[in-house]
Amino acid sequence: MPMNYITMSLKEIKRYDIIKKLINKEINGSQAARLLDLSVRHIRRLKGGVKRYGASGLIHASRGRTGNRKIPDKEKQEIIRLLHKYYSDFKPGFAAEKLSEKRQIIRDPKTIRQIMIGEGLWKPKVKKKNIHRAWRQRKASFGEMLQFDGSYEHWLEDRNGTGEICLLAAIDDATGIVTKAKFAADEGVFPVFDFWQEYIISNGKPYSIYVDKFSTYKMNQRVAIENHDTKTQFERAMSELNIEPITAHSSQAKGRVERLFHTLQDRLIKEMRLKNISTVAEANDFLEKTFLPKFNARFSVEPRTKTNLHQKLNQTEIKKLDSVFSRQYRRVVRNDWTISFNKQWYQLTKQQPVTICKQDVVTAEQRLDGLIQFRLRGKYLNYELLPERPKRMNAQTAWVIAAGSKPRSYSKPAANHPWRRQIQQLH
Repeated sequence: MPMNYITMSLKEIKRYDIIKKLINKEINGSQAARLLDLSVRHIRRLKGGVKRYGASGLIHASRGRTGNRKIPDKEKQEIIRLLHKYYSDFKPGFAAEKLSEKRQIIRDPKTIRQIMIGEGLWKPKVKKKNIHRAWRQRKASFGEMLQFDGSYEHWLEDRNGTGEICLLAAIDDATGIVTKAKFAADEGVFPVFDFWQEYIISNGKPYSIYVDKFSTYKMNQRVAIENHDTKTQFERAMSELNIEPITAHSSQAKGRVERLFHTLQDRLIKEMRLKNISTVAEANDFLEKTFLPKFNARFSVEPRTKTNLHQKLNQTEIKKLDSVFSRQYRRVVRNDWTISFNKQWYQLTKQQPVTICKQDVVTAEQRLDGLIQFRLRGKYLNYELLPERPKRMNAQTAWVIAAGSKPRSYSKPAANHPWRRQIQQLH
């Protein structure tokens, strides 16, 4: 006759021992209730179950049975097929969204997670020991502080030979709204200037911008640290616009934009893969018109105040934007009224809007459109681009030309020359 085994937890075994003592009248109901931390009424129910069914009276009746909410095998197999074919590298939550959006399969992300773990498509993360960090409350108003950074990644997964490109993004600290994001070649001065010029024209000036210590934003050399007046091009531009740049001392300090890139590297890459986007222009168009509106609608939060601290530009500031967002350098006017810049020479013309003296220090502006301008005391100077200056000749050539004769030319002796044959015979 086959024997029926009952699987019980340690908690159930402990309860069974106490209830048996109660049935054998070794203890009373109040003592059993205190030992098991249950009510006397619950103890009576457990006692009745043990008397009627034995030890199995303490076990839930649904144990070992198929759950009422179990996914039908046919649907589960379809989910597994779709996960392997389209969403094998998706996270469970994102995969659940796409199954609902594209395939009308509505299941809890936790259910999809268990299926993906069973199929080896997802590995649960091992919890690491947390380092204590102080929590910082969000800013109160929209536009009070924008966190800004760039992230290099194979965003288009090398389709059309794109390779690694940089995504520049700004996220509002108060609301979590991604106010602007744009793909660029790198995180250099000109791409960053182009980003913020477009942003300020469209949205106005934010109160402050939170950045890291990358060389575009902060000079980290010892000379610059000791001299606080030394600024990067970015710091100089923000100062002219009266926007406060804030430098983070660690990546955790600007965690909001760091987490944003972590999310985008998961979601945005896969969204563009599903859309078969293969160029930077298409990616920027998709990012602005489709992805960011949906992303902000889902993940943004309400600010503590309704105030918008973005400040609109006045007409004077709009006219100065091209100058503000340019690389600026100091150059000296030479005695022949020329200026050297980027290995080219510029001749200042006679008619000028301001008086110029020899050895005056002018500001050279290299603008986003490639135009070069020279500024002195707030006025832009008139100039002409000079051809390449003649190269200096060496002293021998200069002496020969001065003497009125041609420079002496030297010819290499042939291999059968007599003095060559003499040398060969000696060896």
